[in-house]
Amino acid sequence: MKTSKSILVVFVMALFAASNLNGQRNKSGVDTYPTTFHTAKVAGLDIFYREAGPKDAPTLLLLHGYPTSSHMFRNLIEDLSQDYHLIAPDYPGYGRSSQPPMSEFEYSFDNFAEIVDELLVQLKINRYSLYLMDYGAPVGYRIFEKHPERVEAFIVQNGNAYTEGLADFWDPLRKLWANNSEENKKPLEGFHQLGGLKWQYLHGVQDSTKISPDNWHHDLQHLTRPENNEIQLAMFYDYRTNVDRYPGWQKLFREYQVPTLIVWGKNDYIFPPSGAHPYKRDLKNVEFHLLNTGHFALEEKGDEIAGYISNFLAKNKIK
Repeated sequence: MKTSKSILVVFVMALFAASNLNGQRNKSGVDTYPTTFHTAKVAGLDIFYREAGPKDAPTLLLLHGYPTSSHMFRNLIEDLSQDYHLIAPDYPGYGRSSQPPMSEFEYSFDNFAEIVDELLVQLKINRYSLYLMDYGAPVGYRIFEKHPERVEAFIVQNGNAYTEGLADFWDPLRKLWANNSEENKKPLEGFHQLGGLKWQYLHGVQDSTKISPDNWHHDLQHLTRPENNEIQLAMFYDYRTNVDRYPGWQKLFREYQVPTLIVWGKNDYIFPPSGAHPYKRDLKNVEFHLLNTGHFALEEKGDEIAGYISNFLAKNKIK
């Protein structure tokens, strides 16, 4: 009898698993999709990514900014995983992805975009919406440039594509772009040290007690690796190539008219709202929200942003 009972239990569990391949069920019988963690071999590098949600749902590709990693999307992934398939990779030199020596790998936005694009090929994902934040904007817009027909929507959170968005903060970087000297690099190192990290997370927020210090300590794990300081400075210098591509991206905006959700921390000193408004010049289907927070808007306004995303994608029949 015990053997028969054991076989029955195993059979029932197998049926349950087969009926819910992508997710789990909570106590209310609702499917849930916990975040899973993966590493793929891309161009010889180990590329780490987070994944959640049903794989047959619309995909959201979440592209992180400087100086963080896919960690910045940890809460948003949980908020949206009921209805969407979410992929959030770490670029080389960030988070848990490989950090190849600079002598063997060119740290550039072109290469980051190529690696993310190859990851999508490996995962057999050929339709997606792009969440574009900070560095994620030039990475994502390069992917859009290559495959404009694959992009279903833009979700732009403090991600620039217009010269109007490069205000006073960018003056020291303009000096670097004009002359990539040690003298011009040195003042920029503070941005990826502890004080600079805390400032990026806390400047412009309404309640600093809501911002977990885990954020900057998590970032420091990759920023303090040998040679990572030089990698960050190389990316600062390479940022000039994004500005050169702004007119081309704007032309593609006008041509393809991708539905666009703007959810922008309006107190951001790095990417102020002067960079958000110009999107409305080139895109007709724009939903526009300026949020009373800073650069890393998800930390203070994550629930609000998740709600805007769900409503916007449903309104545009991306579901």
